[in-house]
Amino acid sequence: MLRCLAALIFLIAPSVLAAEEQVVLGMSQNRVAITANFDGSEILIFGAVKRETAIPEAHPLEVVVAVSGPKLPVVVRRKEKRLGIWVNTDSVEVDAAPSFYAVATSGPFKEIVKDIEDLRHKISIPRAIRSVGAPMDVKNAQEFSEAVARIRTDNGLYQVLENTVEVDQQTLFNTSVKLPANLTEGDYLTRIFLTRGGDVVSQYETTIDVRKVGLERWLFNLSRQQPLVYGLLSLAIAIAAGWGASAAFRFIRQGG
Repeated sequence: MLRCLAALIFLIAPSVLAAEEQVVLGMSQNRVAITANFDGSEILIFGAVKRETAIPEAHPLEVVVAVSGPKLPVVVRRKEKRLGIWVNTDSVEVDAAPSFYAVATSGPFKEIVKDIEDLRHKISIPRAIRSVGAPMDVKNAQEFSEAVARIRTDNGLYQVLENTVEVDQQTLFNTSVKLPANLTEGDYLTRIFLTRGGDVVSQYETTIDVRKVGLERWLFNLSRQQPLVYGLLSLAIAIAAGWGASAAFRFIRQGG
């Protein structure tokens, strides 16, 4: 009887705690259209905290916003210089790495999210990259995941935006995340975490739809569904462009 009662309390307690503070979220847009002149986009994320009780006084409220692009496998190769030539040596397939990842926080990440919570929810960039089953003969396999994070950070695809979430009266919050021009098409998972004393007390999830539209969408589908036709069309366009440039050059010379 006591065991059943303890189990019942354990099941009820998380739901009660989760109901104390809940996220009510809004975004400037939940759909991003990739066109020929697309040079990136900025998403404004704002929200409020809904409460059934008074604001807790033990620890201040902190907010973490994580935006993750589609996760895809990535093959990472290590280069070494042998006999004066750089050659590929070891390689590891990282099982799932987000094509884009941004983490915006209301304070220093290490101070507002405990490591155990980061491990549980996979919030930070290193925890968001999943790499298991590396070959036994590869030394320091973790370096391959770190290389993915470093390269994509340099390319603006991975972002750590500390102290960029504004929190007002422990109730309202807002931030913005810049999406680069070289986005991968798909659903971008957006997660909001409320923390107190480093513990996650509530979380909310939604998605941002990123799709090619118009001519770009048609060409993308054509390249995937009918690659032969796409190749012939590309060749025809290249020939026509070359002929047009040559004709214009001859016209200019004759006119001169």
